[in-house]
Amino acid sequence: MTQAPYTPPLRTPEPRGLCTDCGVSRMADAKACGRACQFIQPDYPVQELRLHGRTRNNQIADETHFGVFRRMLRARLVPAKTGAQWTGIATTLGERLLATGKVDAVLAVAPDPDDRWKPKPVIVTRAEDMAQCRGMRMGYSPLIALMEEVAERGLKRIALIGIPCQVYALRALEADFGLEKLYVIGTPCSDNTTTENFHDFLKLLDPAPETISYLEFRADFRVELRFDDGRQKLIPFLSLPISKLPRDFFPLTCRTCVDYTNALSDLTVGYMGGEGEQWLIVRNGRGEELVEILGDALVTAEPGSKGKRAPHVAAFIKNVELAAGGLPLRSMPNWVRPIVSFLQPRIGPKGLEFARTRLEMKAAETVIHLRREEPAKLKNMVPAHVWKLLEIYGILPKPGEQKDTASPGSIGLRPLPGVTDSKD
Repeated sequence: MTQAPYTPPLRTPEPRGLCTDCGVSRMADAKACGRACQFIQPDYPVQELRLHGRTRNNQIADETHFGVFRRMLRARLVPAKTGAQWTGIATTLGERLLATGKVDAVLAVAPDPDDRWKPKPVIVTRAEDMAQCRGMRMGYSPLIALMEEVAERGLKRIALIGIPCQVYALRALEADFGLEKLYVIGTPCSDNTTTENFHDFLKLLDPAPETISYLEFRADFRVELRFDDGRQKLIPFLSLPISKLPRDFFPLTCRTCVDYTNALSDLTVGYMGGEGEQWLIVRNGRGEELVEILGDALVTAEPGSKGKRAPHVAAFIKNVELAAGGLPLRSMPNWVRPIVSFLQPRIGPKGLEFARTRLEMKAAETVIHLRREEPAKLKNMVPAHVWKLLEIYGILPKPGEQKDTASPGSIGLRPLPGVTDSKD
């Protein structure tokens, strides 16, 4: 059996409309997209009930925003892993799961040998090889297509580290693969683009883009760049060359994603609510097990929350509406930008309030762009909790934009064994 991180030959994807190439359209049964795609007719309540024991409760603070959870943590790994995007929590989880024999393989992404920014889907079967998956990639990765190889090899205990559209597809199809155990480590994702587009973006950020080794949109309203020679560069969000990007830089799929926080994962590992550290959303018993496996190496605290999001979200909504389908406008005079860039990290929303801000922005962006470009898809693509987030801003469903709410569980999906209410 192949030991090193392995990518089997993949089929050419079937052409699709709204598609992030999660991998389902490359499978033998490409028609499975119809029941697996987040952008066709997602049903989060049914899957939440099956995976977490209940649906999100709008009466519980933050569940409307972040999905079902048992607890949220501000966290960091000590010592931090060299080459990790943050401290290495996600890849260390994969490493520990393999080292302890809890899984036979981890599905993740590694850098393409010819382009460090291009994601390459891999099957990892040795703990020491998880180090190759550290860091951020930008682009589309057909990760779920690897499940056919998993089934062919007879691998029954799997972990997957993936973004929301990949995770939704896996959850919709997981019963097809005869798994005995599945751990899903989700990372928040939004505003993805092609690797080629990303290279064009890097060219606008620095005269030597080929030397950029790290990029992160931080919670202090700045983008951090690191370079091969050890240099670091911080760019305020308001100073980014957004106006120089093509209107379709971010595809409609990513501009209309309703699952920024990866609500169907067992454990979400992100940064938005971490105030400079990582942010964990523990969603169910398997998520608790994942946190436990890190032991004393994981330093945790309660996440903080400061500031007020409403003015920032309202301004964003206005800009998106004025942009007429393109990227949000940056309409302030140039002389004001340095002042606002100085004030944002000091008086802007922080911690969980920063995360709520971003979730409400994404909710508004979803509705605005779908109304303009794909109005017929609103009814099936936008869940009820997204509309709930937008009530305060006066964005309400129009006739025909919201489907009748079905009773969770009516589709006949089986709850996972041992799943109880996630607040137990």
